[in-house]
Amino acid sequence: MSHAPPLGPLLRRYGAGSVLACDPVDQGLLNGGYRLCTTRGRYFLKHHSDPETADPAAIARQHRATQRLADLGVPVAPPLTGHDGRTVAVVGGRAYALHPWIDGRHRHGGQLTAEQCGRLGALLGVVHASLERVMSRAPGSPLESADPADTFALIDDLLCRVTRHRPVTAFDELARHRLVERRTILERHTDRRPPPGGAVGWVHGDFHPFNVLYQGDAPAAIVDWDRLGVQPRAEEAVRAAAIFFVRPVGTLDLAKVRAYARAYRRTAGAPPAELTAAVHRVWWERLNDFWMLRWHYERGDSRADAQFPAASALAVWWTREYDAVRDAFTQ
Repeated sequence: MSHAPPLGPLLRRYGAGSVLACDPVDQGLLNGGYRLCTTRGRYFLKHHSDPETADPAAIARQHRATQRLADLGVPVAPPLTGHDGRTVAVVGGRAYALHPWIDGRHRHGGQLTAEQCGRLGALLGVVHASLERVMSRAPGSPLESADPADTFALIDDLLCRVTRHRPVTAFDELARHRLVERRTILERHTDRRPPPGGAVGWVHGDFHPFNVLYQGDAPAAIVDWDRLGVQPRAEEAVRAAAIFFVRPVGTLDLAKVRAYARAYRRTAGAPPAELTAAVHRVWWERLNDFWMLRWHYERGDSRADAQFPAASALAVWWTREYDAVRDAFTQ
């Protein structure tokens, strides 16, 4: 963490006692968090450092949403309210929020039984259905899909960056291979670009293993609501499955996807046709997306490097097994 949090002023705002211990929580790629032990208990202090989501008004909206979800019985961890009646504390130009500490651990799909995969899908379905109840009617229009012409230009730029990088690393070699391979795949499938997206609704926006805490076999809390927003709901379900259930070799555990997706469709009230369209759009998104390589070569940020081998292999495998993946989400 580049900036130590101003613990004294923050804890006084919440009446949370005096600090006894403060430890950074280093899981996750964005924002900063600290585990606090004080004379009043244990807390999670979140520093909203991502410039895209650090607007205090947007954070307050997220906080209201999680409180309403908690009132409906959704497992979340709403923030505490300060003496001033606010849940967001801005100190020194930085935004913070204090949450109760939730004991739990993260679990990826390989650690879940088929029954637990169904429970996970049902949970996301409940989140989407509950957000429909607690949020104002979702504005928004269908989203355009990625234009392959833009992607081809990006691939060329990234290949130039890879070629110039010295010394050459194993990551560079894999990046070059995947970029050339992806260009060939896209050239073969440019006519399959999906139309603008369908029905939109409020979604968590970042539903993945680091944002779900488990106690035993059951989810105890969904955390990190920074990306709360209006998007195609079923696409979040597909996108999350592609993170939870990807194997290290870059394939999906389709049996677990099937259990997850059936439960999601039931609790979200999403028909198979909605999932069919979502699978197609997320597949296309994956073919055209190079955010991990952009972080590495444009920003010099290597935090996502470990995810790249499986994620890049998944796009290739998904193209080859397109029908089987679609069927796992819809049957």
